[in-house]
Amino acid sequence: MFGRKIKIVSTLALPLFAVGCVSTDYAAKDAGFLNASLKAGEATGKQTVWVQNQQHAQVVRDRVKTLMAKKTVDVETAVQVALLNNKGLQAAYADLGDSAADAWQTQLSVFPTFSVGLSGIGTPGLEAYRVLEGAIAANILALATYDKNIRLAETRFRQAQLNAALATISLAADTRRAWINAVAAWENVSYLNQGRAAAEAASDLTKRLGEAGSMPKGDQAREHVFYAELTGETAKARLEARLAKEELIRLMGLSGSDIEFQIPNRLPSLPKALIKRNDIEAEAIHKRMDLQVARLELQALAQTYKLDDVTRFVTDIELVGTVEREREREDDGIVSEVSKSASLEFAIPIFDSGQARLRKAELAYMRAANQLAELAVNVRSEARSSYQAYRSNYDIARHYRNSVLPLRNAIEEQSLLTYNGMLTSTFELIADSREKINSALLAVNAKRDFWLAEANLAPAIYGGSAGAASGETEVASAEEAESGGH
Repeated sequence: MFGRKIKIVSTLALPLFAVGCVSTDYAAKDAGFLNASLKAGEATGKQTVWVQNQQHAQVVRDRVKTLMAKKTVDVETAVQVALLNNKGLQAAYADLGDSAADAWQTQLSVFPTFSVGLSGIGTPGLEAYRVLEGAIAANILALATYDKNIRLAETRFRQAQLNAALATISLAADTRRAWINAVAAWENVSYLNQGRAAAEAASDLTKRLGEAGSMPKGDQAREHVFYAELTGETAKARLEARLAKEELIRLMGLSGSDIEFQIPNRLPSLPKALIKRNDIEAEAIHKRMDLQVARLELQALAQTYKLDDVTRFVTDIELVGTVEREREREDDGIVSEVSKSASLEFAIPIFDSGQARLRKAELAYMRAANQLAELAVNVRSEARSSYQAYRSNYDIARHYRNSVLPLRNAIEEQSLLTYNGMLTSTFELIADSREKINSALLAVNAKRDFWLAEANLAPAIYGGSAGAASGETEVASAEEAESGGH
């Protein structure tokens, strides 16, 4: 009887082993990573690695060291270093490994389990043992629901790959924005230093005129307080710049002597032409990975509902075969006896028909369906907003570059001519210089907002963390300088 049961179990298990051989190799250490890295590379244009041993880690360290050997780190280098060196990203890749291990465990769950037991060891009068028992068990319900379980595991695994790609894209976008903010902050500091120098000159002149009795104390105080306030604002801007660079350092995963790198003192010039993204809405619907994750979540919940329906009345069915050999001493010697048995065990929840579980699964499905619909609406809106911000910030930045700054330069030149002709005072010349500095700060921030808007295009199309898609240019002046980065 026992031999026949073993044959049944084996017949059921062998086809499953064959299925596992042709499906995804969940046992591979980098299972799913190639697909995730390819998806991320499409959005970032950068390479990423999954570090899983000391050899991989050393290769990455050498690559990072080579990249950081440059005198000045540009934005593309910063992004590449972050994707190679950020430990939080490696933790996200570990989640992908967890999902692969779960799917692998699902494949293994249908195979029989074996157990061996010994009892009677050390009992007086017996040699070695009294009872040797062996058992083989197979979960029939797991066999019956294998296809559904493996499809669910595959769906979750696909979600994990997309989430790994999303984590990569988010880090790349965050690093790019951090670099832009840091460089813009230091550019603001440079203009504030120019304004501070002009204010210092005015303050010194005011002091001398006051000592000569040629200027009222009220006018003296106004010039002195402007210099004092601008000194404080410059110090604040310098602090913001240092903090902006620290944010960049964190995202790049650097520490120790590696943080002693330089970034440019000014942002790149505006491009001659914009990237055409007239179909960005349709492109986002097609490529957004968070939308794909939501679709897979809906699919997974549907698969879970089907599993719950199958197991609503019987929660466990197990086929068990046992062999037991007993050995004991009698008057005429040691007697051994072998017994075989087989059993079919199953659990039936008498007072639970599974209706509550089915209702919860149904509500979870409805919730996911509505969340997917909401996300689709938001994705379309985010795509449109990102492109609008991209175009509008470009126009604003060009306006400051082509109109405001040239006019300010012209005003300053005329002020200098009239000053040299003794038609205007020193303070009028200094006042025009102040206004030029203010306009320069506005131009820097407008240019920064454009580059930030461009950095937000990839997350809008592919998913990941998105910055604010604002159509308003954040401004700063000599009196309100709150930008940061170098």
